[in-house]
Amino acid sequence: MENLILSINVVLPLFLTMSIGYLIKKINMFDETTLKTMNGITFKIFLPTLLFYNIYNTDLETMFNPKLMIFTTISVIIIFTSLCFIIPLIERDIQKQPVLIQAIFRSNFVIFGIPVTIALFGESSTGVASMLIAVIVPLFNILSVLVFEIFRGSKINFKNIIKGVISNPLIIASAIGFLFLLLKVILPVPIEKTVSDISKIATPLALILLGGSFKFSAIKDSFKQLMIAVFGRLIIVPGIFIPIAILLGFRDVELTCFLVALASPTAVSSFTMAEQMGADSELAGQIVVFTSGASVISVFLWIFILKELLFI
Repeated sequence: MENLILSINVVLPLFLTMSIGYLIKKINMFDETTLKTMNGITFKIFLPTLLFYNIYNTDLETMFNPKLMIFTTISVIIIFTSLCFIIPLIERDIQKQPVLIQAIFRSNFVIFGIPVTIALFGESSTGVASMLIAVIVPLFNILSVLVFEIFRGSKINFKNIIKGVISNPLIIASAIGFLFLLLKVILPVPIEKTVSDISKIATPLALILLGGSFKFSAIKDSFKQLMIAVFGRLIIVPGIFIPIAILLGFRDVELTCFLVALASPTAVSSFTMAEQMGADSELAGQIVVFTSGASVISVFLWIFILKELLFI
C-alpha cells in the first residue's frame, strides 16, 4: 500500500497540472497562438534556465555518472537503429515513417525527468537527471534531424545537423552550466536568486502548456499510428531496456532517471521538428498529446512495479 500511495503521489501532480492546462484551454483562456508563443518562451528561456541552474548546483563528484550516461546513449542509439528498419515494415506512408520513429525514440525527459526524480528522491537528486539531460538532448536532436533527412530521400546535410545541435537552447544552457561548474564560478546572490526563481517556473508551466495542447477530435484518422506510438514509446521500449538496466546493476536514482528517459511521453519538440522537415506534423502533434495522456497511467505502473520489486 505504501508503494501504491508513493507512486500515486509521484504521478498525480503531473496529471493535475496538465489538467489545469486543459481546463484553461477549454474556457478559452488559451488559444493556439498563445500556446505556441508560450511554448516557445518555455523552451527557449525557462527550461534552459532550469537545466543550467541544476547543473550549476550539482555536486560533480557524487552526481557525475558516466556508466549511466554511456548506457542510456547506447540504448537510445539501438532503439533508433532498430526503428529505422521496423517502422517501414508496418507503415507505408513515407511522411509518417520518420514521425513514428522520432515519436518512439525521443522522450520528453526534459519535462518529466526532474519532477519525477524529485518526487521520489528529493531536491538533492536533480543533478543526476540534469547531467543525463545534458547528454541525451544533443543525441535526440542529432538523431531526429538524421531520421528526417534519411526518410525524405535527400542527402544528409551534416552542416544543418551541427547547426541545429549547437543552436539548441537546452544544449547551450547545459554547456554554460558545465563551464560554471568546472570553473567554480560563483554567481552573485541577487543573480542566483533570480535564476532560481525563473527555474521554478519551467516545469509547471511546461506541463500546463502540454495539457493545453490536448485535442481528442482527430483520433479516428490516425488510430493505427497513435497506437504504434503509444505502445512503442510507453510500454515496449521501457519493457525491453529496463530489465537490462536492472541486470547491469542500476538502482534507485540511476534507474529512475533511466526509466523516465525511456518511458516518458514523446517530446513536445518532435512536433516542431516534423513541421520544419516537411513530414506529417499533425500526426506528430497528436502523438505528443496521446503519449502524454497515456503516460500518466504507464509511468505510474512502472514506478509502482519497480518500487514493489525494491529496485527504486
